[in-house]
Amino acid sequence: MLLVSDILKIKGNAVYTIEKETTVIEALELMVEKNVGALVVMEGSETIGIFSERDFVRAVANDKTLLLKMPVETFMTKEVYSVCKSDTIDECMALMTQKHFRHLPVCDQDQLVGLISIGDVVKQTIEDKDLLITNMEDYILGRGYGK
Repeated sequence: MLLVSDILKIKGNAVYTIEKETTVIEALELMVEKNVGALVVMEGSETIGIFSERDFVRAVANDKTLLLKMPVETFMTKEVYSVCKSDTIDECMALMTQKHFRHLPVCDQDQLVGLISIGDVVKQTIEDKDLLITNMEDYILGRGYGK
């Protein structure tokens, strides 16, 4: 059973945060600089939202006069769900699918310790399934027996 902690061991705990007053253009520049699709919006040590590429695209589609100097608070996703390092990847995938979002903050004792994306979850699931298939083939064909 794969856990969130397994993903964080591979990808690391880097998570980029901004404040709600950060302008849209500043957030977009940081996303480009860090090559990420989302930023966690913080107020002090509390996660209050996520600003993602998807949030920006929807904002532009809804408001053709969008000013890039507006604060991300105006456009961020405010309903944030988080997971713990001990949660399973299957639980994360189910939550992401049910709630229709692509990023999950990872918390440990109410502290933000990472961020995982649907891409991270899918990649790890595929790698785990590939390993399982290889092990089953080895077992069925007797490869590695007695070594």
